[in-house]
Amino acid sequence: MDLSLEKLPGMGKWLRGLKGQNETAPPAPVDDLPLTGFEPSSIPTPNLDLLSDEQLSELNQLVRWFAFTVDSKGRRVGQRANPNKRAVPQEIPDPRIRRMHELLDLKDKSVLEVGCFEGIHTIGLCQYAKHVVAVDARLENVAKATLRAGFYNVSPTFKVADVERDYELLEGPFDCLFHIGVLYHLSDPVAHLKKIAAGIRRGLVLDTHYSTDEKATQSYVVDGKTYRFMPNSEHPERSVFEGMYDHSKRLPLDDLVAVVKDCGFAKIHVLEPREERNGPRVLIIAEREMQ
Repeated sequence: MDLSLEKLPGMGKWLRGLKGQNETAPPAPVDDLPLTGFEPSSIPTPNLDLLSDEQLSELNQLVRWFAFTVDSKGRRVGQRANPNKRAVPQEIPDPRIRRMHELLDLKDKSVLEVGCFEGIHTIGLCQYAKHVVAVDARLENVAKATLRAGFYNVSPTFKVADVERDYELLEGPFDCLFHIGVLYHLSDPVAHLKKIAAGIRRGLVLDTHYSTDEKATQSYVVDGKTYRFMPNSEHPERSVFEGMYDHSKRLPLDDLVAVVKDCGFAKIHVLEPREERNGPRVLIIAEREMQ
């Protein structure tokens, strides 16, 4: 049986379009990692297991992957962004998803994921939640996430949406919000959180960089309340890891927690404050009061 991806009905044209859909983007990462020898996946990967090593290598080179996972045989699925970013296999499910499940119990719940990237967290969320709606502003990311999710045999709903403008595509209600690595790239993070959170019934997970108090030298007003921020430049044309606009606002931790509280989440867990290459970062899990 010939499982060549290019020969699947309609797949060849779609993949070729995806591979060259953004000619101004930086070149794809060099496929310089071994295919085999990684720790096997902790979840079953029957669709990937059907692929030969040659076919999996073909999949890894068909599109511009910027992160990689593994299958149950310990084979690489995707590619690292560079030696310093996404350089190791991404765990499925991510420990933050397991922690989210422990606190919010995702069984029988719907989850909105903002910023799905290449679908790695999406697949992890699908291990626990009843249904996942995953959105990203970049078509390339949504296409790759759809492809990866199919090979991991999960069926989330994917949407291409500007998360600061296309709010009608993000309308709930949803039980939970999963929001990782996006907020600090937004031009108006406060208004964004308030609009998204209005459709969240149970709780949220927010993992984001934040500003130190010393660097939060500017402020702006949302709904009559003042929030401090550190201004940042973004270059959306340079990388899939940049924001979609030319600037962003990074909130200090106290203001960040205040926004979450203003959104109606009474129980707020501030977890894992840490220093990273691009500044301090924190994990926040928040819950609404249960009636």
